[in-house]
Amino acid sequence: MVDKIIIIGNGIAAITAIKSIREIDQEIEIHLFGEEPFYPYNRVRLSKGLLGSLEEEKILIQKKEWYEVNNVKLYTDIKVVSIDVNNKSIRTSKGDRFDYSKLLIATGAHNFKPPIPGIDKSGVYTLRTLKDAWNIKEKVKDKQEILNIGGGIQGLETAWILSQMGKKVSLIELLPRLMPRQLDEQASRILEKAVRSHGIEVMLDTQVNEILGEDKVEGIRTAQGQVIGGDMITYSIGIRPNIDFLKDTPIRFNKGVIVDKKMGTSIEGIYAAGDVAEYENEIYGLWNIAIGHGKVAGYNMVGKDEIYEHIVPVTTLSAFGLSLFSMGVIENSKATDVVLEDRSAENVYNKVYIHKNKIIGAIVIGDIRHSPALKTAIENEIDLNGIHFNTVSFHELIEIIKKRK
Repeated sequence: MVDKIIIIGNGIAAITAIKSIREIDQEIEIHLFGEEPFYPYNRVRLSKGLLGSLEEEKILIQKKEWYEVNNVKLYTDIKVVSIDVNNKSIRTSKGDRFDYSKLLIATGAHNFKPPIPGIDKSGVYTLRTLKDAWNIKEKVKDKQEILNIGGGIQGLETAWILSQMGKKVSLIELLPRLMPRQLDEQASRILEKAVRSHGIEVMLDTQVNEILGEDKVEGIRTAQGQVIGGDMITYSIGIRPNIDFLKDTPIRFNKGVIVDKKMGTSIEGIYAAGDVAEYENEIYGLWNIAIGHGKVAGYNMVGKDEIYEHIVPVTTLSAFGLSLFSMGVIENSKATDVVLEDRSAENVYNKVYIHKNKIIGAIVIGDIRHSPALKTAIENEIDLNGIHFNTVSFHELIEIIKKRK
């Protein structure tokens, strides 16, 4: 069999893997399978696209001619339904079989669909694909009151965009504060205040028990028995890796496909990367992590020995008049020192978490220009020995970091 790489899934992890492969080998066949009827596009831009342009051409990861230039055979609107690891082949929903010498699973994830009675009613939407975005953009035109379930990054971005359209928006979150995985309590309060200041109602500690309405959405009923009216619902409460097609294979998976430091799976010659991959019991669902996965997987698939070095998880938000940046570990219990600048009244908040003279995490709200320096300090484990963390200011710390790069 001619050496052939098959990649299942066409997000940023897949595209990054192709770039790595082509750095080393310009001749090996690459076949890229995508379930959607589009060229690979940037999902990160979907929520903002609700307010502006959502043309496929404007959100592509690479221009269409890039695939021809890099000798990539692209299959769109084709779902891979099974993998035969013994015969090294895949089968598609159209019944076609393709052989491979190396395989990359980069199928990404889907938005978790909560088991709420009424979730399948007309007027309930989630945002994950370009078709989802087109659908929401069209349907929201004649809607007035939007109930947005989920206070994570995507839920917040969607609520912001819908409010910018002039809609009345309510943000409903099960947990007692916004973005608890990325922010401490004070930063969450700053964010909540900013959200409310733009006319969005924030309902925390609120569980949705039922979606009301007969033929269409009319509102929700909470666990406390409160009825809240609305003529459209969007939800975003986490992701689940796309692994259903692997359940009859010996490929090991837990929450996602379990991978090692080379992005290899339990089966030799098969790799995984991006939102579908589980590394050290974690699935981040973050763009920068997927890029790191794809780079390492691509190199190893063509014989370049590359180890995945832990990439700092980064979350950014620019909405509600705020710029927000969160990275790394943000738990006081894991820090030996903390450097804090709290000017909450001005929507400025900087907190740096330090463990044994090395920065492990940071929250930045306000001026985020210094965030790359903090990210570099975490990734390079810059030694800050000799600094009195109880007296140094945030801006002094930034200058020290820049000098010690």
